[in-house]
Amino acid sequence: MQVAATTWLLFVSSVLVLAAHVASAVSNEPFAIRISCGAREDIRTKPTNTLWYRDFGYTGGRYTNASRTSSIVPPLKTLRHFPLSDGPENCYNINRIPNGHYAVRIFFALVADADLQNEPVFDISVDGTLTYSMKPGWSNHEDQSFMEALIFVKKRSLCVCFHSTGHGDPSILSIEILQVDVNSYNYGRPRSNLMVLRTAKRLSCGSGKAAFDEDYNGDHWGGDRFWLGALSFSQGSDQSISTEQSIAEASLPPNFYPKKLYQSAIISTDRQPDLTFEIDVDPSKNYSIWFHFAEIDPRVTNEEERVFDILVNGDVIFEKVDIIRMTGEGHTALVLNRTVSVSGRTLTIILHPTKGYAIINAIEVLEIIPSELRTLAEEVSTLQTLKASLGLPLRLGWNGDPCVPQQHPWSGVDCQYDKKSVRWVIDGLGLDNQGLKGFLPSDISKLKHLESINLSGNSIQGSIPFSIGTIAGLQTLDLSYNQLNGSIPESLGRLKLLRILNLNGNLLSGRVPATLGGRPLHGASFNFTGNAGLCDIPGLPTCGPHLSIGAKVGIALGSLIAFLLFLVCLVCWWKRRQNILRTQKIAASREASYAKARTHFGRDVQMTKHSPQRSHDQSRIVTDDSPALLS
Repeated sequence: MQVAATTWLLFVSSVLVLAAHVASAVSNEPFAIRISCGAREDIRTKPTNTLWYRDFGYTGGRYTNASRTSSIVPPLKTLRHFPLSDGPENCYNINRIPNGHYAVRIFFALVADADLQNEPVFDISVDGTLTYSMKPGWSNHEDQSFMEALIFVKKRSLCVCFHSTGHGDPSILSIEILQVDVNSYNYGRPRSNLMVLRTAKRLSCGSGKAAFDEDYNGDHWGGDRFWLGALSFSQGSDQSISTEQSIAEASLPPNFYPKKLYQSAIISTDRQPDLTFEIDVDPSKNYSIWFHFAEIDPRVTNEEERVFDILVNGDVIFEKVDIIRMTGEGHTALVLNRTVSVSGRTLTIILHPTKGYAIINAIEVLEIIPSELRTLAEEVSTLQTLKASLGLPLRLGWNGDPCVPQQHPWSGVDCQYDKKSVRWVIDGLGLDNQGLKGFLPSDISKLKHLESINLSGNSIQGSIPFSIGTIAGLQTLDLSYNQLNGSIPESLGRLKLLRILNLNGNLLSGRVPATLGGRPLHGASFNFTGNAGLCDIPGLPTCGPHLSIGAKVGIALGSLIAFLLFLVCLVCWWKRRQNILRTQKIAASREASYAKARTHFGRDVQMTKHSPQRSHDQSRIVTDDSPALLS
């Protein structure tokens, strides 16, 4: 029932995504998909009348009611949560997305059920790249109630996965996929399309309220970013200012920053000349920092009236910043960007004035995450076939990419990086004692990089696929203690690197291939015991004289000819028998007629003897006859 429902919902998802794409193309609007997780029908939310599609595209999980954690969370009433018993990895697979640059935002919420553990902590990956690891206490911080990242879609699909870490069941309120300008947030590094930019912090300075771009009347191509409000950096030692005057050069491509972002700011004072801002970050990472300025202070109208340096963790990254000089006039947006490496767990930004006071309108800190290389598509597809044919239990998961993120590989799957294909490949399967059933598909040979297969201690039925003998690098094959039947494929003898072969404890029969029988003499470890039908190697019964294929064909032809001769003889005998029976029948008929005639004659004689007239006549005849007649 669950499978049928999932299939139907995936079909619906494709239709919805295609419809959204067509609508976007017609209106020249950015492509957008918003999913209300756990919702069974489309929903629109106030005050913007935003459309949220019903839940689709998932690989598992369960519907339940949601408990919102903050005021910025969308007003949605349901969520989807993923119990660990259903698998450690669960994903949303969204297809038919136009290739391009997208902001992906995922909101979290708490399950509205006292019996379930609240505030789960889990990891999130996008297209195989570990993008975010949640922190304990996230439900008490508005800017930690969601994850946002900028990614490139290259194959018209997007896979968002949630990985259990043993601290509660992942619970997802909503997923948003919002197209942005293809050149947005280009931080000047080559091959930036191979990177993911995760939002570590977005801060609107001088504003005390958290807001999205839509609240700031921002352009849709900006991706509806979230800005956390900040009135002060140093508890009143600085001051906030604002203006209603329009800001020039603000809502421009490729980033489309809203004008309202520049209409408020924080300014340093005599009590605290430096403006200092600190955030906690992950160590040994690179961060792209974006600084937003507009000279909205009516006291500053000329160059050289406000000049300051910008330092990050003690290093000067911008020197002698003069907003009026760099923009040419006041109330004009200025954006500066720099990429820095952070070794510790704190990123400290200092604006140090050399003339006048420092000012800042907004700050963005984006973590730069190299995109993970994916697993070979053919091998991923083969593993999914294996999952279906062996009936893998839900607890194993097997959703998303088997090798990435590297922190969360699939259970029972070993990976290695293949330089030739520049992809991850599967070099080991270790699924022993997992309660597997079903059969081994012949497609397993498509995992051509396998070096080890261990499927022992399960209930796998059917025969051993002949194709396994084509996995040239296979060194270990353990299929012991299953319910495999049939014969051992001759192809296994072609595996020149095979050193361990355990087929014991099955229902196999027939001759063990001669190419395998001598291997143990050269250091290999083979085990065929516990198969009553196997024969012809030391420790097993003898199969009898070995016949070549030609001999077997000759015997088969001879047997056929003998059978045909026997059939011809049988037909001839049957026809002869029929002729004899027919002759006997005719003879019997004639004999019966002769016997009948004699019977009539005897009766007549008897009647004559007993008749007086006949006796007188007879005596008279005899008397008149000559003596010669009586002799």
